[in-house]
Amino acid sequence: MKKIYLLITIFCVSAVTMFAQQSKNSGLPEQLTKLMFSENIITRFYVDSVNEPKLVEAGIKAMLKELDPHSTYSTPKEVKSINEAMQGNFEGIGIQFNIVEDTLFVIQTTLNGPSEKAGILAGDRIVEVDDTIIAGVKMDRGDIMSRLRGPKDSKVKIKVLRRGVREPLIFNLIRDKIVTSSLDAAYMVDKKNGYIRINSFTTTTYNEFVAKLDSLQRRGMKNLIIDLQGNGGGLLQAAVDIANELLNRDELVVYTQGRVFPRYDYLAKGGGRFTQGNVAVIIDETSASAAEILAGAIQDWDRGVVVGRRSFGKGLVQRAFNLPDGAMIRLTVSRYYTPSGRNIQKPYGDSISYNDDLLHRYNSGELMSADSIHFPDSLMMKTKRLGREVYGGGGIMPDYFIPLDTNKYTKYHRDVVRRGTLLQATLRYIDENRDMLKQKYPTMKEFRRKFVVDDAILDRLRTMAERDSVKPADDEEFKKSVPMISLQFKALLARDLWDMSEYMEIINENDDNFKKALELVQQRDMDAVLLRRRK
Repeated sequence: MKKIYLLITIFCVSAVTMFAQQSKNSGLPEQLTKLMFSENIITRFYVDSVNEPKLVEAGIKAMLKELDPHSTYSTPKEVKSINEAMQGNFEGIGIQFNIVEDTLFVIQTTLNGPSEKAGILAGDRIVEVDDTIIAGVKMDRGDIMSRLRGPKDSKVKIKVLRRGVREPLIFNLIRDKIVTSSLDAAYMVDKKNGYIRINSFTTTTYNEFVAKLDSLQRRGMKNLIIDLQGNGGGLLQAAVDIANELLNRDELVVYTQGRVFPRYDYLAKGGGRFTQGNVAVIIDETSASAAEILAGAIQDWDRGVVVGRRSFGKGLVQRAFNLPDGAMIRLTVSRYYTPSGRNIQKPYGDSISYNDDLLHRYNSGELMSADSIHFPDSLMMKTKRLGREVYGGGGIMPDYFIPLDTNKYTKYHRDVVRRGTLLQATLRYIDENRDMLKQKYPTMKEFRRKFVVDDAILDRLRTMAERDSVKPADDEEFKKSVPMISLQFKALLARDLWDMSEYMEIINENDDNFKKALELVQQRDMDAVLLRRRK
């Protein structure tokens, strides 16, 4: 046995030495040789058999983790999903989801998609697909998506766990073509003021925006509100193209610059469709990336007023590098800078909890008070036309700060929404009263003006909530919850009767960001608005 062991040891040492010599003679860089050398040792001599592709992927991910929060690796299946999302259509059940601790959480259902129609809710956890368990088994994202997606008209059964509901829920869905729009809403607020809400920047966003912009202008729009709340970004070029419709010829929209990639300026081409009327851009703490590019360009050229709360702060540019097997590395290659020269990337690193930044903002009081936000003078820049002070180093700070009003939302209201009671009550009401609603309110204008969520509706909703074990602490909490419950109930009805634009039209009635944007965009002298002290 000792001789056998000795022979094996000699073989191993010889093999390692030979490989090292071959690598050295290949002329490869030292660190690359070291990486290949290590992978070869592991795959040849590890005590158990090794899944080499998985090992290599783990190594790539570990390297990228040392860089920044936005340099990522995607498997071939994940790449397909990313491309579909950017193209704007696919066939499946119509959900956006995230995977946390091996569990699929539904983030949002696609409007009028199979999941939304069946009653699947944000927050639901999908644990089985066609009797195959997908939760707690370390199934990768690509495998899960391949099970949920499939040809149009094909059937799929899913099992869902819903917080607060004891028994699993079974849904039998028929897949459909899911067409995703990057514009949630567009409508005329009144005879002069238009509103467009953009949820992301994809390959279709610019064309969608132009179509809505032309439509609003034909209806007499003189001023425009662009709502970027909740917009996590997307394609830089889409934001540049939209900015081109608002800025003058040769005005800088954004520039990018990196260690290897030289400075590249994105300039407005001129001939924009809307270069004269007043503009207001609404942002919040989740507006990021391309959304910040658009908001930053409008702010830096003093083209319009930015309203809301400090944006997310993503100022890094990723470039896709396709790998031979169809996988992809999205590597940060540049930083982007607003026209005034601001890089708005928020800090990241070992000592900074990047992913907990929004929670930190809430706990520090920043979302409720602008006085909690402090920028060092070293990050101060001047806007291009009026010379106003603006700051880099962590998101776009709005010209007019609007605090998050936490007093509007009670625990009872949150529970009614979280448990799905509000949506179910709305669906039941419209199923029972659709014909009546269409006859009584043939237009959105009449519905918005005349429809009232009465006591009978509220009593029924309260009874349904009690069946779901949701009860207000007392009558006072219920009364305090009524305004937001009623507003959302009415908005959901409008969405079902018409579309998302009508939903936002009602929701905006109680949105402080929107109300301030509308007030400001109607001012005759926008320069005076911009030069006024921020409040």
